[in-house]
Amino acid sequence: MPPTLAGIMVAMPEFIDPIGTLRTSFLAAVAEFRVDPDYPVPWYIDDVDPQALVAPEAFEAYTARVVDERNSWGVRPGFVPMTTLWWVDREQFLGRLAIRHRLTPALEKFGGHIGYDVRPSARRQGHATAMLAAALPIARSLGISEALVMCDRTNIASQRVIEINGGQLLDVTEQKRRYWVPTTGSVGGRTLDQ
Repeated sequence: MPPTLAGIMVAMPEFIDPIGTLRTSFLAAVAEFRVDPDYPVPWYIDDVDPQALVAPEAFEAYTARVVDERNSWGVRPGFVPMTTLWWVDREQFLGRLAIRHRLTPALEKFGGHIGYDVRPSARRQGHATAMLAAALPIARSLGISEALVMCDRTNIASQRVIEINGGQLLDVTEQKRRYWVPTTGSVGGRTLDQ
Protein backbone atom coordinates (compact mmCIF):
# COMPACT_ATOMS: atom_id res chain seq x y z
CA MET A 1 0.00 0.00 0.00
CA PRO A 2 1.42 3.44 -0.90
CA PRO A 3 2.46 5.70 1.98
CA THR A 4 0.08 8.37 3.19
CA LEU A 5 0.63 11.93 4.29
CA ALA A 6 -2.22 13.39 6.38
CA GLY A 7 -4.43 10.54 5.12
CA ILE A 8 -3.71 11.24 1.44
CA MET A 9 -2.01 8.52 -0.58
CA VAL A 10 1.39 9.70 -1.80
CA ALA A 11 2.89 8.31 -4.99
CA MET A 12 6.47 7.22 -4.54
CA PRO A 13 9.08 6.93 -7.26
CA GLU A 14 9.58 3.38 -8.49
CA PHE A 15 11.55 1.32 -10.97
CA ILE A 16 9.98 0.41 -14.29
CA ASP A 17 11.34 -1.14 -17.44
CA PRO A 18 12.32 1.45 -20.06
CA ILE A 19 9.16 2.32 -21.99
CA GLY A 20 8.33 4.49 -24.97
CA THR A 21 5.56 6.43 -23.25
CA LEU A 22 8.17 8.31 -21.19
CA ARG A 23 9.93 9.61 -24.31
CA THR A 24 9.21 13.31 -23.65
CA SER A 25 10.47 13.18 -20.06
CA PHE A 26 13.47 11.02 -21.01
CA LEU A 27 14.47 13.45 -23.77
CA ALA A 28 14.18 16.38 -21.34
CA ALA A 29 16.55 14.50 -19.02
CA VAL A 30 18.97 13.90 -21.91
CA ALA A 31 19.01 17.66 -22.55
CA GLU A 32 19.70 18.30 -18.84
CA PHE A 33 22.59 15.83 -18.78
CA ARG A 34 24.15 17.39 -21.88
CA VAL A 35 24.32 20.87 -20.32
CA ASP A 36 25.18 19.83 -16.75
CA PRO A 37 28.44 21.59 -15.83
CA ASP A 38 29.04 19.50 -12.69
CA TYR A 39 29.33 15.97 -14.10
CA PRO A 40 30.34 14.37 -17.39
CA VAL A 41 27.53 13.12 -19.62
CA PRO A 42 26.70 9.53 -18.56
CA TRP A 43 27.77 6.90 -21.09
CA TYR A 44 24.21 5.68 -21.64
CA ILE A 45 23.12 9.12 -22.88
CA ASP A 46 25.66 8.93 -25.70
CA ASP A 47 24.53 5.33 -26.28
CA VAL A 48 20.95 6.34 -27.16
CA ASP A 49 20.26 5.50 -30.79
CA PRO A 50 20.40 8.88 -32.63
CA GLN A 51 17.08 8.24 -34.40
CA ALA A 52 15.44 7.62 -31.01
CA LEU A 53 16.03 11.27 -30.18
CA VAL A 54 13.83 12.43 -33.06
CA ALA A 55 11.38 9.66 -33.97
CA PRO A 56 8.86 8.09 -31.56
CA GLU A 57 8.95 4.70 -33.29
CA ALA A 58 12.76 4.68 -33.08
CA PHE A 59 12.47 5.49 -29.36
CA GLU A 60 10.19 2.46 -28.94
CA ALA A 61 12.85 0.33 -30.67
CA TYR A 62 15.54 1.83 -28.42
CA THR A 63 13.64 0.99 -25.23
CA ALA A 64 13.01 -2.56 -26.51
CA ARG A 65 16.75 -2.95 -27.20
CA VAL A 66 17.63 -1.79 -23.69
CA VAL A 67 15.15 -4.22 -22.12
CA ASP A 68 16.45 -7.07 -24.31
CA GLU A 69 20.01 -6.48 -23.05
CA ARG A 70 19.15 -8.40 -19.88
CA ASN A 71 19.01 -11.57 -22.00
CA SER A 72 22.12 -13.24 -23.41
CA TRP A 73 20.64 -13.06 -26.93
CA GLY A 74 20.12 -9.28 -26.63
CA VAL A 75 23.64 -8.35 -25.51
CA ARG A 76 25.72 -6.28 -27.90
CA PRO A 77 29.41 -7.05 -28.51
CA GLY A 78 31.57 -5.66 -25.71
CA PHE A 79 28.73 -5.68 -23.16
CA VAL A 80 27.51 -8.16 -20.55
CA PRO A 81 23.86 -8.89 -19.80
CA MET A 82 22.43 -6.04 -17.75
CA THR A 83 19.07 -5.12 -16.35
CA THR A 84 18.37 -1.44 -16.97
CA LEU A 85 15.57 0.16 -15.00
CA TRP A 86 14.15 3.66 -15.04
CA TRP A 87 13.35 5.45 -11.79
CA VAL A 88 10.10 7.33 -12.35
CA ASP A 89 7.50 9.32 -10.50
CA ARG A 90 4.29 8.85 -12.47
CA GLU A 91 5.20 10.08 -15.97
CA GLN A 92 8.44 11.78 -14.89
CA PHE A 93 11.77 10.13 -15.71
CA LEU A 94 14.07 10.78 -12.72
CA GLY A 95 17.01 8.50 -13.40
CA ARG A 96 18.28 5.16 -14.56
CA LEU A 97 20.09 2.27 -12.97
CA ALA A 98 21.82 -0.70 -14.59
CA ILE A 99 22.67 -3.98 -12.90
CA ARG A 100 25.35 -5.87 -14.78
CA HIS A 101 24.77 -9.59 -14.31
CA ARG A 102 28.49 -10.40 -14.25
CA LEU A 103 31.80 -8.58 -14.22
CA THR A 104 34.59 -8.47 -16.75
CA PRO A 105 38.12 -7.36 -15.82
CA ALA A 106 37.28 -3.89 -17.19
CA LEU A 107 34.04 -3.68 -15.19
CA GLU A 108 35.93 -4.71 -12.05
CA LYS A 109 38.07 -1.59 -12.48
CA PHE A 110 35.68 0.99 -13.92
CA GLY A 111 32.03 -0.06 -13.85
CA GLY A 112 31.04 -2.57 -11.20
CA HIS A 113 27.77 -4.44 -10.97
CA ILE A 114 25.54 -1.42 -10.44
CA GLY A 115 25.66 2.01 -12.04
CA TYR A 116 23.11 4.78 -11.59
CA ASP A 117 22.46 8.33 -12.70
CA VAL A 118 19.88 10.86 -11.51
CA ARG A 119 18.85 13.64 -13.89
CA PRO A 120 20.27 16.99 -12.77
CA SER A 121 16.90 18.57 -11.84
CA ALA A 122 16.11 15.61 -9.53
CA ARG A 123 19.42 15.47 -7.66
CA ARG A 124 19.83 16.08 -3.93
CA GLN A 125 16.36 14.68 -3.22
CA GLY A 126 17.36 11.19 -2.06
CA HIS A 127 16.66 9.45 -5.36
CA ALA A 128 20.10 7.87 -5.78
CA THR A 129 19.98 6.44 -2.25
CA ALA A 130 16.49 5.05 -2.84
CA MET A 131 17.45 3.68 -6.26
CA LEU A 132 20.45 1.77 -4.95
CA ALA A 133 18.42 0.44 -2.01
CA ALA A 134 15.67 -0.76 -4.37
CA ALA A 135 18.24 -2.34 -6.70
CA LEU A 136 19.93 -4.54 -4.08
CA PRO A 137 17.14 -7.15 -3.86
CA ILE A 138 17.00 -7.23 -7.66
CA ALA A 139 20.75 -7.83 -7.79
CA ARG A 140 20.33 -10.61 -5.24
CA SER A 141 17.64 -12.22 -7.44
CA LEU A 142 20.23 -12.26 -10.25
CA GLY A 143 22.63 -14.24 -8.05
CA ILE A 144 24.78 -11.32 -6.89
CA SER A 145 25.40 -11.66 -3.14
CA GLU A 146 27.71 -8.65 -2.96
CA ALA A 147 27.53 -5.95 -5.58
CA LEU A 148 30.63 -4.08 -6.66
CA VAL A 149 29.57 -0.42 -6.78
CA MET A 150 31.90 2.46 -7.47
CA CYS A 151 31.99 6.20 -7.88
CA ASP A 152 34.50 8.77 -9.00
CA ARG A 153 36.98 9.66 -6.26
CA THR A 154 35.65 13.20 -6.06
CA ASN A 155 31.91 12.35 -6.09
CA ILE A 156 31.16 12.79 -2.39
CA ALA A 157 27.38 12.54 -2.91
CA SER A 158 27.67 9.13 -4.57
CA GLN A 159 30.13 8.02 -1.90
CA ARG A 160 27.47 8.77 0.72
CA VAL A 161 24.79 6.94 -1.28
CA ILE A 162 26.91 3.80 -1.42
CA GLU A 163 27.90 3.95 2.24
CA ILE A 164 24.30 4.56 3.42
CA ASN A 165 23.39 1.39 1.53
CA GLY A 166 25.99 -0.65 3.42
CA GLY A 167 28.95 -0.23 1.08
CA GLN A 168 32.27 -1.37 2.52
CA LEU A 169 35.25 0.35 0.95
CA LEU A 170 37.36 -2.08 -1.07
CA ASP A 171 39.93 0.43 -2.26
CA VAL A 172 40.56 3.83 -3.80
CA THR A 173 42.20 3.82 -7.20
CA GLU A 174 43.52 6.72 -9.19
CA GLN A 175 40.00 7.39 -10.53
CA LYS A 176 37.49 5.42 -8.43
CA ARG A 177 36.32 4.56 -4.94
CA ARG A 178 35.26 0.89 -5.08
CA TYR A 179 32.85 -0.71 -2.60
CA TRP A 180 31.31 -4.09 -1.91
CA VAL A 181 27.62 -3.66 -1.08
CA PRO A 182 25.75 -6.63 0.44
CA THR A 183 22.48 -7.58 -1.23
CA THR A 184 21.22 -9.54 1.79
CA GLY A 185 20.85 -8.78 5.48
CA SER A 186 19.93 -5.32 6.72
CA VAL A 187 21.20 -1.81 6.15
CA GLY A 188 20.24 1.24 8.14
CA GLY A 189 17.52 -0.63 10.00
CA ARG A 190 15.80 -2.03 6.90
CA THR A 191 15.85 -5.65 5.86
CA LEU A 192 17.16 -6.47 2.38
CA ASP A 193 15.75 -10.03 2.42
CA GLN A 194 12.27 -9.06 1.25
